[in-house]
Amino acid sequence: MTVFGRHWNSSSALSIAVGPNGIVKLMSNPPIPCSSRGWMAALLILALMGSCGCAGLGAPEGAPLPLPHATHASINAADLEAHVRALTDRRAQGRRAGTAGERVAVDYLARVFASIGLEPAGDEGDSRHRFDFTSGVDLGPDNTLRISRRGEDAVFLAVDSDWRPLSFSRSGAVPASPVVFAGYGLVVPESDGHEGVDDYSAIDVQDRWVLVFRDVPQSLDTDRRQSLRRHASLRYKAMVARDHGARGILLASGPLGRFKKELIPLRFDASLAGTRIAVVSIRDAVAQSILGESGEMLETIQAGVDAELSVAPNGDSYFQRPGLLPDVELGGRVDLVTRKAEGTNVLGRLQVGPNPSPQTIVLGAHFDHIGHGEGSGSLASGSDVGGMHPGADDNASGTALLIEIAEFLTRRKSAGEELGERDFVFAAWSGEELGLLGSHAWVEEHVNPHSREGGPVAYLNFDMVGRLRENLIVQGLGSSPDWAGVLERASAPLELTISPQQDSYIPSDATSFYTQGVPVLNAFTGAHSEYHTPRDTPDLLNFEGTAMIGELFARIAEELSRARFAPAYQAQKDPAAGQMRSGFRVFLGTVPDYSQTDVSGVRLSGVAPAGPAEKAGMRGSDIIVELDGRTIENLYDYTFALEALRVGTPTRIAILREGERIELEVVPSSRD
Repeated sequence: MTVFGRHWNSSSALSIAVGPNGIVKLMSNPPIPCSSRGWMAALLILALMGSCGCAGLGAPEGAPLPLPHATHASINAADLEAHVRALTDRRAQGRRAGTAGERVAVDYLARVFASIGLEPAGDEGDSRHRFDFTSGVDLGPDNTLRISRRGEDAVFLAVDSDWRPLSFSRSGAVPASPVVFAGYGLVVPESDGHEGVDDYSAIDVQDRWVLVFRDVPQSLDTDRRQSLRRHASLRYKAMVARDHGARGILLASGPLGRFKKELIPLRFDASLAGTRIAVVSIRDAVAQSILGESGEMLETIQAGVDAELSVAPNGDSYFQRPGLLPDVELGGRVDLVTRKAEGTNVLGRLQVGPNPSPQTIVLGAHFDHIGHGEGSGSLASGSDVGGMHPGADDNASGTALLIEIAEFLTRRKSAGEELGERDFVFAAWSGEELGLLGSHAWVEEHVNPHSREGGPVAYLNFDMVGRLRENLIVQGLGSSPDWAGVLERASAPLELTISPQQDSYIPSDATSFYTQGVPVLNAFTGAHSEYHTPRDTPDLLNFEGTAMIGELFARIAEELSRARFAPAYQAQKDPAAGQMRSGFRVFLGTVPDYSQTDVSGVRLSGVAPAGPAEKAGMRGSDIIVELDGRTIENLYDYTFALEALRVGTPTRIAILREGERIELEVVPSSRD
């Protein structure tokens, strides 16, 4: 047990001990008379609450999350709430994978699984299953950037103050090179009555730095801004500069940009694969210094470019922007260091017969969340930025439901009930928010896509199940022809309205299983405005509704265990939504491997059966490096290239397979 708070007075010491089951005990040395213990304990507890401000009794940072004192045999709303409140406690710090907060949650889940009576199903007799991943990017020790002018000494800029590389920048030396100014760095085709934009049309940026403003002008009307924004992301601007031969890109906020911070944060965006050019954010003062030879203030230059983009089609613009800055050169080195971390899944097994069954039913939910919003996934704004994201619905709700179903089935087994022929594996995944990392790592080790004699034959997933309103969304029915009947039978005695969806390419851990030939179902109660913000708190959840979802899926799990035959796998030809959908018509049927974020190119975890990619000869583990003549170095390059394809028009795609470059022809089909 863990002991803390040993202070009372010079003649006695009072302490609180927290046992592994979360029970709090008061102890004193020498013993305190019984008549005095009550008020002393109260004072001590109040002092602890005031000093640390924790949830519940205000246990300090190092204390483990306490288990519920008593739980019900049934799937119970109060038990669900207890587990959600434990996982959203501030000691878990938002449960970001690879952090101390994740380890707090892992410790809690391991103790919960053991208290339920599940057999450890992780590594070497433990309930923990560990996996390594890239968790972020840091500045290395050797970042330098200098401005040189003819006849003057070089001026060295201070990293993280005057300039900062972006997380997807190329690392390495950049020789001293001239600078070209290119406005907002936009290349936008004409569309929907809007004039096209090409900020590179009259300049040569080959082997030069290109200086551009971030985003698009604030002064544009809404319609014009919308027409430009899709071509204005940082990744897109860097890609355009790269494809025009630039050596690097300098991104300035500009006085009219209205950014809170002039330097772009060094933020890991879940796709470590970068670009082959240097990508650097600079302060406005640095941009002014670089453009100083033009004789104009930075604000004046930005206002002129803004006005130029505001000109109506066929209008005239007389603004003369600076182009090549012949007397200025920039050189230096970008040094980015990838940060490695270890994530941990927690798994337990319920053996239903005298011996472990060859086939299993896996039930899972990701317990990780996004910490304080350090990555690119946070949707916090205003004063919420930087606050702990508790992730009550996403996905403490699904994890709590996983625990409740596990306890419900385990207690029935202990009471002598017969639960079928196939064992249940309960999996709490980590790393889902960073790209299905934990489930992908486990599936790679435990699922054989070429054989269904052993291992998982079905996967049931719970992701955001805490906001049941009018109906429950059940996704993945297209992954097996048997699901419709199973769902109908399981829901018949329940007062639960279900909205079934065929789509099986789900942006959650179910996809890790489906792409390897395992039928899947996913429970989901819908999106909401608190998603990925510090406002996703337990008080907004419908625990009674979540308990009803648990009853449904416990019935489904039991039927799958009893069934003579495992559910048949059905390959879905055309995913219509979810992970694969990116807002454009063309469909290739490729399933990116989001766990391989540091690969140059786009590695595939699989391809949709009978889709264009499979027909072209592509398969899982291929790495896409070129599409329609465009270099593919990361997921963003791939998305932008897909947008330019035409339905039914053959195009070339280049892949790497076991190190060999292979060129294929693929014919995009339509999603609609």
